[in-house]
Amino acid sequence: MSGTTTSDTVVRLDGVTKRFGTTTALDDVTLDVARGEVVVLLGLSGSGKSTLLRHLDGLETPTAGTVEVLGRPVSAMKGRALRNLRSEVGFIFQQFELVASLTVLENVLTGALAALRGPRLGLWSYPRSARLAALGHLDRVGLLDRAYQRADTLSGGQQQRVAIARALMQRPRILLADEPVASLDPESSDQVMALIREIAADDGLTVLCSLHQVDLAISWADRIVGLRHGKLVLDTPAAGLSKAEVMEIYGRVATTTRELEAVESLMETAGASA
Repeated sequence: MSGTTTSDTVVRLDGVTKRFGTTTALDDVTLDVARGEVVVLLGLSGSGKSTLLRHLDGLETPTAGTVEVLGRPVSAMKGRALRNLRSEVGFIFQQFELVASLTVLENVLTGALAALRGPRLGLWSYPRSARLAALGHLDRVGLLDRAYQRADTLSGGQQQRVAIARALMQRPRILLADEPVASLDPESSDQVMALIREIAADDGLTVLCSLHQVDLAISWADRIVGLRHGKLVLDTPAAGLSKAEVMEIYGRVATTTRELEAVESLMETAGASA
């Protein structure tokens, strides 16, 4: 990012390529993200968004290039060092990844497991301080009154808010979100993105979030990074950017009938929500 100094940079990818057999998921990606930025990754399905995020948590190792998070070389880290890094990086997934049979409060408490010794069986096996912290996070996401309900009794938007509260139990410095609203209705999507943005501002978190909704990206991001076939094709501040300008980028880089159809679908969605 232009103007970002080394001390401000919390995420750095330098010439990162990732291959799965004959498929290139990331292709020579170089990207710096500053502390406190909210960056949205946009791209068609298979563009490399999820793969990029997984490199930042050490879930994938680059075929070439380097990945640094919080000043540490992720691909060179193992064991305790990698676990310590992951404790500072919260991850929110598209499918929530909650344990359906547990209460909302217990699901949030699992976010503290990395900081606790030994297994935890049941709500009362967690320290009182952890239970109070979990209740505080549930209050923050507007679900304190649902603390003792089973997770599978909640709506999709509510379950994603539980997942956000669980990630906050780690006291993260970076928050990764992989299509966090892909399975939600428009109203819930807007609420979840507003919550992520609010928490990022209040806590000074750096956020990298993959989306396919152009309007949400423009509304909530500080910066938009576009990917196509693993290549970085767009990197621009979101302020003042129009949906038409974003879709023009995708229109220019689409080369197959399938890609053009996907672009047209995105344009229709953007137009409908305008």
